Amino acid sequence: MGFLFGPVPSRRYGRSLGIDLVPMKTCCYDCLFCQLGRTPHVTCERTDYVPLYAVIAELQAWLAKGEPVDILTLCGSGEPTLHRHFGQVLRWIRDNTALPSLLMSNGALFADPEVRADAALASHVKISLHFWDEASFRTVVRPHPSLTFDAVYRGWQEFRKDYRGALDIEFFALPGINDREEDLNRIYRLIEGLSPSSVTVNHAVRPPAYGSVRAVPEDELHHLQALFASIAPPEKASGSACHEPYSEAALLALARRHPLTPAQFAAYFGCGEDTVLDALRRNAEADPYAARALAPR
Repeated sequence: MGFLFGPVPSRRYGRSLGIDLVPMKTCCYDCLFCQLGRTPHVTCERTDYVPLYAVIAELQAWLAKGEPVDILTLCGSGEPTLHRHFGQVLRWIRDNTALPSLLMSNGALFADPEVRADAALASHVKISLHFWDEASFRTVVRPHPSLTFDAVYRGWQEFRKDYRGALDIEFFALPGINDREEDLNRIYRLIEGLSPSSVTVNHAVRPPAYGSVRAVPEDELHHLQALFASIAPPEKASGSACHEPYSEAALLALARRHPLTPAQFAAYFGCGEDTVLDALRRNAEADPYAARALAPR
């Protein structure tokens, strides 16, 4: 099994090479909106899910090829901080490359001082905040029973006190669940209290784990983007376009870890959208990720 994927196009970070440290859907949340589907076994167990020597060897070999990339990102099949030694990957990147690193995390485990210390090795840390109290925390992200809203948020506060890198926060808008004005104001104050470097708004542009989640109407999306950009506007990526040689295997591997629309897949591979659609349709019955990529947005 390979531990790297991409580089994939990121609106915020440019050409991002993904580094996957956990098996598919290994997470301490079962978020309503997750693009990878439901979490069959929610866990907070931190262990060595994949061998780090193999991850580093693959990363070293990939970088030796000299292909263009803007950032190295810990993300993919689940929550990267569940790997007990994720910090060793960030430390290797810092000590052996001139590239920035990104930890893309739900932030659920930041109450643990060891997780905070390792996370601080990243140039950029991106966490997610879509809730404002215990009830909304349990509704939106369906966490492991050991996690509480207060402990998670306090962990973020402690992390922000000492972290000198870029802290980026994502808000995922869920119509009818977290978009009432009074709830948005609560979320706004929580985000503002973390002094983020940027805030981005996301919504269900890809098929969500649970069918109750809907996309945000365009006028409401503009309102939300303006609201949260008043805290800290997101930077625009300056990376070059991503074009990887097309193959059906490469398409299905990317669909598994980074779901995109057929048009986005076509742009990524530099091929025709019909080619992508034909491959997804051929595999839709046997591969749920191919089927999800075909689902209407």
